[in-house]
Amino acid sequence: MRFALDDQPVDFVDGDSVAVAVVRSGQHPQHGGALCLTGDCGNCSADVDGVPFTRTCLTPARPGLRVRRHPAVGGPPLQLDAPKNPVQSPVHAGVEVHRRHVDVAVIGAGESGTAEAARLRADGREVLVLDSGNGDDVVGVYPGPLVVVRTPEHMLHVHAHEVVIATGAAEVHPVCEGNMLRGIVLAGAADLLRSKGVDLGTTVTVDIAELARFEGDDGRVSRVVFADGRTEACDTAIVASRTKAPRDLLARMVSDPNVRVVGPAAQRFDLPPAPVDGFVCPCSKITVGDLQMVWDKGFQHLELVKRAALCGTGTCQGGVCMPHLRSFVSDKQGVEAAPFTGRPASRQLTIAEAAADVFLDPFRRSALHDEHLKLGAQMDRFGGWWRPWNYGDAMREYWAVREGVSLGDVSTLGKMIVTGPDVVEALERLYPTTIADIRPGRSRYVLLLNERGHLIDDGMVCRESDDRFVLTFTSGGAAFAEAWVRDWIDTWGLDVRIMDRTISHGAINVTGPLAGALLQRVGVAEPPKFLQHRHAAVAGIDCHIMRLSFTGEASFELHHPVAHSVELWQALMEAGRDMNITPHGLQALFALRLEKGHVIVGMDTELDSTPRRLNMDWAVKMDKPDFIGRTALARTADLPDRRRLFGFTMDGPAPTEGAPIYVGDRIVGHVASTFTSPILGTAVMLGWQKHEPWADTVTIDGRPATVAHTPFYDPEGARARA
Repeated sequence: MRFALDDQPVDFVDGDSVAVAVVRSGQHPQHGGALCLTGDCGNCSADVDGVPFTRTCLTPARPGLRVRRHPAVGGPPLQLDAPKNPVQSPVHAGVEVHRRHVDVAVIGAGESGTAEAARLRADGREVLVLDSGNGDDVVGVYPGPLVVVRTPEHMLHVHAHEVVIATGAAEVHPVCEGNMLRGIVLAGAADLLRSKGVDLGTTVTVDIAELARFEGDDGRVSRVVFADGRTEACDTAIVASRTKAPRDLLARMVSDPNVRVVGPAAQRFDLPPAPVDGFVCPCSKITVGDLQMVWDKGFQHLELVKRAALCGTGTCQGGVCMPHLRSFVSDKQGVEAAPFTGRPASRQLTIAEAAADVFLDPFRRSALHDEHLKLGAQMDRFGGWWRPWNYGDAMREYWAVREGVSLGDVSTLGKMIVTGPDVVEALERLYPTTIADIRPGRSRYVLLLNERGHLIDDGMVCRESDDRFVLTFTSGGAAFAEAWVRDWIDTWGLDVRIMDRTISHGAINVTGPLAGALLQRVGVAEPPKFLQHRHAAVAGIDCHIMRLSFTGEASFELHHPVAHSVELWQALMEAGRDMNITPHGLQALFALRLEKGHVIVGMDTELDSTPRRLNMDWAVKMDKPDFIGRTALARTADLPDRRRLFGFTMDGPAPTEGAPIYVGDRIVGHVASTFTSPILGTAVMLGWQKHEPWADTVTIDGRPATVAHTPFYDPEGARARA
């Protein structure tokens, strides 16, 4: 029987682990280092059937198994196949989770674990014994207590009244010059290999306390040098140790009164002498010299040395290096260093195993998600949501907005009600524009700045009464909007109530020259005028209608309880059937707004974009006494600022977004947004110039482009106000 090692066949006999078979063939499961063959170290870990960091000493050899050794330096390559559809979540085979409730879970079936289980059963307790030798690989112990177990068939979550950790003790690995040579095994591994009939050749056994170094040829050990100066030749070096280190990683993961440790895993351990040479952490290839370097830089605590040097952060989590790392630090400090905290998982898990029985799509779906799919939408991720990119023909959607009527799902916008006696003062401080002069029933476009005066979001402020406002934010900004507003109001100590309705309310944008006529068909006799808003029934559904325009055409956002989103969408689609109503996705929307020169925060802006850099000073009232970011804007107002966002036009097709902008042979900026506008007959762009003097003519994509004022389309805004 054979399996493949680095795509070369390797023979094995029944009962072999992969590691034993590899050693039997005269090779090493990795590229060197002492083998324990008990799963305590990472020196035998490899990629097995596509799963990296698999302990080959615990993996039974099976015909056809594909084993690939990790690189000698660095981690294994990421297994990333190109997605068949880049805008859909990948589909993977599921991993089942089984749950079991028991009285006592005993981890370990060695002498101490077997004895403890027998004692507990004699007391009438229900006991479940978990041991890796039986296929139960315990990967974590959590408060509760909860024991997470990987089995060959599924993940097992054991909920126990009491957990007993009886994992025994592990042999100590050598740390000295030459300890990463091939052909070094611990005493237990030597016994196992001999029992399997593996020929070890000429062997030399050395106690770890008497070991000076290993010497070798072509990467394999050939001589053992003892502390007294003796040298013995060998094919295999066997390292023995009088004491063993407690196998207590699981115990160090949890502090729970219902979790206890028994047997050798609980015993005190005398640290070995401080290492002076060699690899301390074979997993991460960390040497004694590396530890000394970080110590000299001031990282003089075990947890700091661990993090700075990455010693103990590898696949075995200190199984090899912990005794030597503690010894190194203890020698430096003069007092014994305590072991570091254990972190789940004690064995490497696949993402599917770690996430078994848990489904979390970090991208939210609006209530209209299924409606979009029924209409053939190609969904994409944007602003933390799944949104329609197009419905099969983006240009058809574009023309529906420009010449007819279209629907857009804008449920993803941030939506918030703020009310209270101090609400006007709060909003005056929050936004750089004036708020007090907004009349009830009117709205205003606003920027949201941080303390540095940088743009972090934009939206609308709609006033409903003297002390009640509705705020909107971008889809991407909605996630932090409530925390931002609430934190500032708490800081100022103002009497304001906040209600975030981003999830509870949907919104549909009805846009296009026929948008008003469509609303009249569904019960809105007099749609609000530009920048007005009011509450009305639309197709029998209570809506907050906001008249604005991101597309450049007449637009009405219908904000409504999310439970009625599908009903409202279907009613609008049916009412506009003879108008050839067509929904539009982001692809068309981005093109439409670009023709109007509207900025998308995070797409056209940068992390430090100020209103001045965006040519949006008109949205900032510096004569206000205070607002977030005012101090920074005032301090920098008279300083030169060579960065500006410009509009550009050029003949021919639009260049790629992100294309560099040249003046002569010099790159002066980049293109942020582009579109080949059919209604304007030219390519339109927003892009940055970051060097002065700003040029009126630049080169993009090898072609001339001209700076142009925005909006490119309908600069007077007559169509949006129609």
